[in-house]
Amino acid sequence: MARRPTIHDVAREAGLSPATVDRVLNAREKVREDTANRVYEAARRIGYHAAPLIGQRVQDARPRLRLGVVLHKERQSFYQQFRSEIEKAVSAAVGVRASVQIAFSTSQTPADFVALMEGMAGKVDAIAATAVAHPEVTEAVRRINAAGVPCFALLNDFAQGVRQQYIGMNNMKVGRIAAQMISLASHQPGKIAVFIGGTRWHGHELRETGFRSYIREYAPAFHVLDTLVNLETRQLTYEATLDLLGRHADLRGIYCAGGGMEGAIAALRETRAPGEVALIVNELTPESRTALISRHVTLVIATPLPRLCADLVTLAAEAVQNGPPSTGGQHFLTPDLHLPESV
Repeated sequence: MARRPTIHDVAREAGLSPATVDRVLNAREKVREDTANRVYEAARRIGYHAAPLIGQRVQDARPRLRLGVVLHKERQSFYQQFRSEIEKAVSAAVGVRASVQIAFSTSQTPADFVALMEGMAGKVDAIAATAVAHPEVTEAVRRINAAGVPCFALLNDFAQGVRQQYIGMNNMKVGRIAAQMISLASHQPGKIAVFIGGTRWHGHELRETGFRSYIREYAPAFHVLDTLVNLETRQLTYEATLDLLGRHADLRGIYCAGGGMEGAIAALRETRAPGEVALIVNELTPESRTALISRHVTLVIATPLPRLCADLVTLAAEAVQNGPPSTGGQHFLTPDLHLPESV
């Protein structure tokens, strides 16, 4: 009958002393995480009977991170994917015992975002949200910070100067990318339409600013029409796009800086040949992918959600463990660009 592995066997396999293995097994003294992991892996390899207990000790010794996330538009495929990627990043977190609580705002009003964020404040260690930029949200972030809970702005840089960090794309650059693609894809100058979700979406306004800046600098023969607010809804965007196409025979391009792209896609499918009007949208969803393939969409500028969510978990853990820095920062991610030939 084979001899049962002992602590000495684990120590030999791990290249450590029996005393170190004992400290990990019985939680007598704190040891470095990499050392504890070496003990666990050695115990698992040789079939030591207490390997599961050592694994639990290693897990329990890690600092805790309870992350709260507030999103909106729960039924949209992009935000469903966002939730999935957050859950994956939390499950894969290294060095922390991470868990997540995700809530969806039923509207885009500041009060709804504030209620959900403040409702999480006493139950989590850090909060991240896709909230609107509004004084009510800023004051709520001040109160949450005063309670020792750092707040992160996702996609839309709300509560500047108060929030912990902004995590997302550089929206000025996103707007300039969209403008460059429309100017390149259009065979002759003409008019361009821009949709934003609303005046409280700081990221949309930055995209609009970047878009207009590029056209002024590099494509002055194009004329950017007055910006339209579509409240990120399909129907409003659909009706407005049909109206634009009916009134402007020389409409060369449309940029949806926020949501509602499904309406623009539907209107172009009904009235224009693929590629006749260059359409630039944000986020790769089943609908935008299909429109890319049919060439009713010229370019999709997408948020790299896996990278964003992994970085969020890392930055939140650092803020909880080390305390917030003296000034909040901006954590920019490079956008993923999708063309018809790349999907």
